[in-house]
Amino acid sequence: MENFIVSARKYRPQEFDTVVGQSHITDTLEHAIEENQLAQALLFCGPRGVGKTTCARILARKINEKDGSVSEDGFAYNIYELDAASNNSVDDIRELIDQVRFAPQVGQYKVYIIDEVHMLSSAAFNAFLKTLEEPPAHAIFILATTEKHKIIPTILSRCQIYDFKRIVIEDIQGHLRNIAQKENIQYEDDALYLIAQKADGALRDALSIFDRLSTFSQKNITLAKAAEVLNILDYDQYLNILDLAKDNKIPETLSAFNEIVKKGFDPHIFIAGLGNHCRDLMMAQNASTIDLIEVGEKTKTKFVEQSQKWNVQQLIDAIEICNHADINYKNSKNPRLTVEIALMQLCSLTAQADVAKKKKFIILAPFLSEKQEIKLPKQEKTEPVKQDSIEKPSTPVGHQAEPTIRKTSKPLSKGISSGFSINSFLNKEEKEEKEEAVVTKADNLPQHHFTETDLLMEWNLFLKQIQFKQAVVFNAIKSFKLVKIDETTVQVLYPSDSAKAEFDKISGEFFNHFKRKVLNYSIEIDYKKDVQNLKIEVVTKKKIFEKFVEKNPLLKDLDDLMKFDLT
Repeated sequence: MENFIVSARKYRPQEFDTVVGQSHITDTLEHAIEENQLAQALLFCGPRGVGKTTCARILARKINEKDGSVSEDGFAYNIYELDAASNNSVDDIRELIDQVRFAPQVGQYKVYIIDEVHMLSSAAFNAFLKTLEEPPAHAIFILATTEKHKIIPTILSRCQIYDFKRIVIEDIQGHLRNIAQKENIQYEDDALYLIAQKADGALRDALSIFDRLSTFSQKNITLAKAAEVLNILDYDQYLNILDLAKDNKIPETLSAFNEIVKKGFDPHIFIAGLGNHCRDLMMAQNASTIDLIEVGEKTKTKFVEQSQKWNVQQLIDAIEICNHADINYKNSKNPRLTVEIALMQLCSLTAQADVAKKKKFIILAPFLSEKQEIKLPKQEKTEPVKQDSIEKPSTPVGHQAEPTIRKTSKPLSKGISSGFSINSFLNKEEKEEKEEAVVTKADNLPQHHFTETDLLMEWNLFLKQIQFKQAVVFNAIKSFKLVKIDETTVQVLYPSDSAKAEFDKISGEFFNHFKRKVLNYSIEIDYKKDVQNLKIEVVTKKKIFEKFVEKNPLLKDLDDLMKFDLT
């Protein structure tokens, strides 16, 4: 049986032009050798598996070839490698310095490659400083590291630094494609793209995954097998979930999620991936942003097809829902329920509202993706919509928090009475029909789900804020009860009319804040007197007198003197 050689070793580049994704480094080094402008101390730094050691070896061999110190069988005499991870003491560096003193017997240069140089101890670095600053004319040092920040500044200042970058996905995919063709391995482009994506810019990692998949799939690498081996959720899973959510199929969506969990996938990773999938769908809707999607070409086509089923606002809401679930996952006592709630909200995005909303004039510019034109009846005209032309209604009714457009009637001509008009009375129904056609624009406002817990939490926070700033109002409304009736109605239970009058002073401020907080601009207020908890207080002469004493304490002295009959 032949010994198997991993692809990372078998296909290690032997020339600069075969190095993948580092042309800015290889071109510079080639020019430096040709023009004899090579520094005596070079530092190669960058992520793992991007070609630092490979380029160091190629450079060392090129130097040897130029000065004729290579044997007939290709052996390079004057290349020395030191692994600083296992030889990091002062003694190891002193031994290296002793060797550097001697000139090469063959050729002109000795090349020393020190890998993982950041592992050297502080004492070893200090011992190496003088030699690195003033090396012999025949010595060239090539240092390689993945952690440049661990190297002391005095070493960095003595080296010519080359920063290697992460290899882009397309370059890794192309390299894997070439190897697969040489090894007669069948493959799907999207599978190779997934391998390159999983490698995170490291070509050596990509080749290791490629070897594992080749063995598992018996030289037939498909996207499904790649996703299975790498324990990655297949894109088809997310496509299926979004299709079910689009059709408002809550049971089927939850069942599909359950099957994903049964396969061993973390719900947290799932909901984060679903949010990223919704983001990719938004990118797929525009030709200028479609390149921002990091998937294969076939999968990208599926994304474009699915993106046409959703509008921009729905996708924004979907991303927000997934993001909230992702943030709240770790803090939840029932993390799976958090994900399931998010899935149910996704299924409700395209559902039609069953409850008719109360009609009113609303400025929709901050919330709509496209401009909505608001028309008014012929007899009326609107002032330009400016900051001071937007005001809140003075009456404390359900839509108190919503802005309205101030209407101005035409000025009356001289000699014409402003009394009752028969013509306007006859045209009243026509005006109302036109107004109804206009106010339906309000249906485009966001109407997100909120819970009674959300309502009570915000109400208690609001009470704390006004407790000392508005003590009179606080004492009047602290016994109020707020109850969620449905997605568009909040019932306010108040104990007395006087308390309700105090509540009217701050109700607009609270409900404006709450609507923005939960992104539901269709909430209405339903007032109801709390008869069951209403305390009936018997008013007596003594209690009336005590109220007067609170305002004027001198009356107490008068009572002691006159002995009033307050029974």
